[in-house]
Parts: sequence; structure tokens; C-alpha cells
Amino acid sequence: MATQYSTEKQRELYDLSKKILAHKDIPAKPEAAKEVAQLHEVIVYHEWRYYVLNEPVMSDFEYDHLYKRLEALEQAYPTLVSEDSPTQRVSSDLSSDFESVAHLIPMLSLDNSYNAEDLGDFDKQIQKLTNTEPPIAYCVEPKYDGGSIALVYENDRLVRAATRGNGTTGEEMTKNAKAMKTIPLKAAFSKYGIHKVELRGEVLIRLDRFKKVNQAREKAGKSILANPRNAATGALRVKNPQEVVDRSLEAFIYQLGYAVDKEGENVLDQFPTHDEGIEALANLGFKVPTVERKVCSNIEEAAAFCDHWQQKRDDYAYEIDGMVVKVNNIDLQELCGYTSHHPRWAIAYKFKAKQATTKLLNVEYQVGKLGQVTPVAKLEPVSLAGVTVSSVSLHNEDFIKQRNLHLGDTVLVERAGDVIPYIVKAMEELRDGNEQPIVYPTQCPSCETTLVRIEGEAVWKCENVNCAAQVLRRLEHHVSKNAMDIDGFGEKYVVRFNEMGWLDRVPDVYKLDYDAIANLEGFGKRSAEKLKKAIDTAKGNPISRLLYSFSIPLVGRTVSKIFAGEVNDIRDLKNWDLEQLMALKDIGPKAAEHVVAFFANPETLPLLNELDALGVNMKQLESERKQEPILDGALSGKTILFTGSFQTMKRNDAKALAVAAGAKALSAVSSNLNILVVGEKAGSKLTKAQALGTVEILTEEEFLKVLEKE
Repeated sequence: MATQYSTEKQRELYDLSKKILAHKDIPAKPEAAKEVAQLHEVIVYHEWRYYVLNEPVMSDFEYDHLYKRLEALEQAYPTLVSEDSPTQRVSSDLSSDFESVAHLIPMLSLDNSYNAEDLGDFDKQIQKLTNTEPPIAYCVEPKYDGGSIALVYENDRLVRAATRGNGTTGEEMTKNAKAMKTIPLKAAFSKYGIHKVELRGEVLIRLDRFKKVNQAREKAGKSILANPRNAATGALRVKNPQEVVDRSLEAFIYQLGYAVDKEGENVLDQFPTHDEGIEALANLGFKVPTVERKVCSNIEEAAAFCDHWQQKRDDYAYEIDGMVVKVNNIDLQELCGYTSHHPRWAIAYKFKAKQATTKLLNVEYQVGKLGQVTPVAKLEPVSLAGVTVSSVSLHNEDFIKQRNLHLGDTVLVERAGDVIPYIVKAMEELRDGNEQPIVYPTQCPSCETTLVRIEGEAVWKCENVNCAAQVLRRLEHHVSKNAMDIDGFGEKYVVRFNEMGWLDRVPDVYKLDYDAIANLEGFGKRSAEKLKKAIDTAKGNPISRLLYSFSIPLVGRTVSKIFAGEVNDIRDLKNWDLEQLMALKDIGPKAAEHVVAFFANPETLPLLNELDALGVNMKQLESERKQEPILDGALSGKTILFTGSFQTMKRNDAKALAVAAGAKALSAVSSNLNILVVGEKAGSKLTKAQALGTVEILTEEEFLKVLEKE
């Protein structure tokens, strides 16, 4: 691999480091200026050896001594402090609120594959797009499971860093990036004729470091970080860059996304292949994939390399959830082009979900905002794909019966897609006779109302709308980010204010006594004022948010926007009948029925009038006026098909939700199909979709997760 330091240069810097370690007195300014320049160079070198190569050539104590020497000289002569000094990686002041910044080019997602056959189909598509005969060379590198970042350098200096955000704009977090010693503050892009460049990378925490961080947090009585990915992405968004240092975050750079000269002309063509661009970055001192990156001469070799890393992923120092296969030749990449979602010249090879066995200790029953009672398995904690799992949803009674689950069972647990924990089955052959059948409750665990199960539905429900658990869940939903978006008003506040008798109904949110809140332990005047400001801001929300906040069944964010675009005042919906509502594009019969029922409830109009009197907006905003087609739905522009039996809804209801989120429903598997949602006993449609190799396969739970991101 190319390096910015020759063997001779490294020896020179090592010798210079040893000489500086012997210095004790503060010299006159001319000599100090010379030594400061030397310290810049040797410290950057040692950081590169330690953080990039993981091969330090001196002890931590010696490195610290060099660093402190630089600090002492800069303190003695403040005018010697420069922007790219190693001491300026972390500011002593907290950062201000993060601002949104536009990326120079979009940061797109990746299409996914799950086996060698998928990669074979990808290779055929590349041949077709580029009119190229095989073999085609591919560069394969890890799909890191951390936080994506974009780095902008201008005149060789780091001028901006941002999170991925929505792909077009991200959160500016330059101070946090400067705190990562794997990110050079200065890099000699000018030697390649590059004036301005944008790089893509992933911020990670080493798995061994993650363990140490959690051990320290536990010892200090702090909450444990859930997994390495959250530890990395969470630190990116804290206002104190010291948190980045404390967690020893690192950044792998995996792409030269944009590069121009002083005249603004593209100069990326000097790197004919992706691999050459990565080598250039290594030459400039960036941490890049090395032994875990390989240029493969054909797709078969690429598939074998992916499988190799799947087998050894547990031995790797960082969390990875797959490999990325990229067309190596840049000219061929440009011939392939892009979709609005992903580059056509790259694909993610997703590793198989990890499995483990553990004990099913207990089952708890949670009551949702609409009364649905969901069983949750409490497990003996087990590690899956870097996350400790101790609770898993059992969905409903049928799920428990189908898997014949018993308390005390040894169960096989899987993280589907490396995200959602899932019980695959009970290991019945390991039972010793002490296991006990799971008895589903007949009464609500909160209010003891007799549970009912509507014919054709999978869940048991508590129909007492005044059930304390339901009231709390609905209040939590009302103030949540996707609903009224009351900043800082989370579950803990809802529960605490409810226990104190301050919060029983939605209008109570807007009648809180802020003086009383200020006197609560853990609050204070400033916190109370901040909460008041957030609530006052929420009063001016669009009526689509207000409608969504009422927890009307099957009325999600997209459906709420459709209704909001049709009325001048939210109360006008009281005058709409079922036929009128169903005449609206993308509104299904079930959603329409629930809206009619909500506005027919004698309590609804007085509730809305009360909120109106409290200053909550009831009028359609200009931004809500009817706009078609739905362009901002979670599934806009996608075609979708459902197959198999579902646990939490009927297929027709699922179809209505998908259509309301912007999708077009198909009746059969074809080359036009984008997404297949599969339930139990999916059958031939799943087989046909898998054979196509271009269809995204989602479980019922994954489908609902997509809708939640609207």
C-alpha cells in the first residue's frame, strides 16, 4: 500500500521525536517556532502510526510527553498556535447547535444483495449497462456499520465535515471531525492539482474500545451504550468534541466523491480506478480499507472475497454488516449511472443474520395506544451482531402457539437484517420437563378489562379507551417527533406529569403550570422555559401533524397529509362521509371508516374546540394545500406486492397503507416489481421474486418500520 512516509522519513521522524523528548526548558521564540513546526510533523506521524496503521512505534507515555511539550510552547507563545496544530483538534468550548449543510454531491444509499446469485445478476446488469464483455473488475471493501460522514478539504485544509443526513444535506460537525486523529487537519491534495475535494467515510469505534467505554460508563453509574454503531453515531452529534476523544472514534475513508481544481474543473479523471483513488487517499495519510479491500478480476472472485469476510467478520476489529462491491473502472461507473436511490455501479453484499440460543425467562404484556396487547419475551441476555438482546417481541398469541413456546425454553434468536431481534423457534429437543406453557391473559394487564379479539385479526385488544396504559401511550404519541414534535417532551415527562395529576388528556399538554415544573427536582427555571417554548412552537404545527397525533387507526403521516390538503379547518372533516373520503386518491376503506368514527365521536368536536381555545392551530397551512402526486411518501415511486399471511393486519389493510405512502400495488410478480412483503407461508411469489434478483424482500415488521420513517 502507498504511504505518505518513506522508510527513511519515518526513521528521521522517530529520531527527531527522541531528541525532542529530551527538551525541558522553554527556548526563545525563534527556536520555539522551529520546534513547534517539528512537533506538528512528529505528532501527526505518530498519530498516523497509532490510529491509522495500529502500529505505534513509541509508548503512550512518550506520545503524551510530545503533545504536552507542544501545548507548553503554544502557551508560552500564543501566536505560534495555528489552525492545523494537533492541539486544535478539540476545542475547549462546546459547539453550537449543528447546522444543516448541503453536500457537494448527494450521498446515496446502496442496493442490496444476499448471495452469490444476486452478485451474478448484478454483474450481468453491469455488462448490459456498459455494453462490456466479461470479465469486469470489481473493488470489494467492507460495509462498515457506523456513521457516514462527508469531509470537505479546500487549499489542503479540512474546512467542513457533515453527517450523511438525508443524503442531500447533513448536520455540520466539523469540530467533532477534527477531534478524530484518523482525519488529517491538513492533507496535500494540491500535489494532485486538487483545490477542493469531498470525501466519503464511516466513523467507527473499535470493538475492544467499545467494551472499555461501556465498562467505564457502568463503573461511573452511566447508562450502557447499546452497540458500537450507536456509540459512534451518538458521539458525532454531541456538542462536546471531547466525547469523540473519549470514545476514540476513528474514520475510514472509502471514496473520493468530488474533486476540482482552482478553475472548478473536475480532476478525478487522474484516478482511472476506484482503487487508485483509495491508494491516493492512503498516500495522503487517511485511514482506508487495506487487507480488507481487494480488486477482484471477476464477479466470482468478488463473491468469494465477500464470503471470506462473512466467515471472519467476528474476528475483525470493527463492526461490519456486509461488503460493498464496486465497479473498479471509473469510466464504466459513469456509464452505469445512478438511480435516485443508489449508484448502479455498486451493491452491498449483506451478511447473513446472526443467530444464537438463549433462555426464554418470562413474557410481559405491553398495551399500545390503540389497545393492542403485545407479548414481549424477556430473555437471558445474549449478544447478536454487536448488540445485547434481552427483549424480543412475540407479536401475538398465534405467534406463540405456532412456535409452541414455553417459559424456560431454550430458543433460537436471530437479528433479522442485523436489526430486529426475532425468535426463530424453540429448541424442543432440549426440554427437561420444567418448562411451562405460556398462558395468554384474558384481561388487560393495565385496567383488567376483558380482552377481545376481532374476527380476522391476530391481536387481542383492550377496548377501554380510558385504560391508563392506552392514555399514556396516546399522550406519548401526541408529543412525539413524528406527531406534534414537542422537543424534549419524551416518555419520561409524560409518565411523570401523569403521575402528578397534571397530564390526563391531550389538552393538558397545553395547560401545564411551568412555575410548578420549574420547582420539580431535575428541572429548574431554564428547563421549564425551554419546554414552554417547545409547546408554544408546536401549537402552530400543520393540521396534518395534529390529525396524526390523535392515534386514529390506519391514519399515518401520509394519510393525514392527504386529508389535511382537502379542508380549510380540521373540524371540516366532521362533515365528510365515508363515500367522500374513499373518493380521495390513495385512501382505503378502513382508514376512511376510522376517520368517520373519530369525528362521529361526541367527544371529538369539544376536544378540538378546547385545543383551538388553547391556541393550537386548526387551519390548513399554505404548505398543506393539495399536492399530487405524493412525492414525499416513504414508498413514493415504488411498486409493491404482498404475499403470505400476516400477524398484525390483513393484506388489504397493508396494501392501503402502502398506497397511502406513495406506492403502486401490483397483483403479480414481474420485472416491474420493486418490493415484495412476505408473511407466513409466502409460497411461489417469494420464489419468483428471489429468482428475479431485483426485488427487495421485506418482512411484515420491516415493512412497518419503513412506514414509521415517513
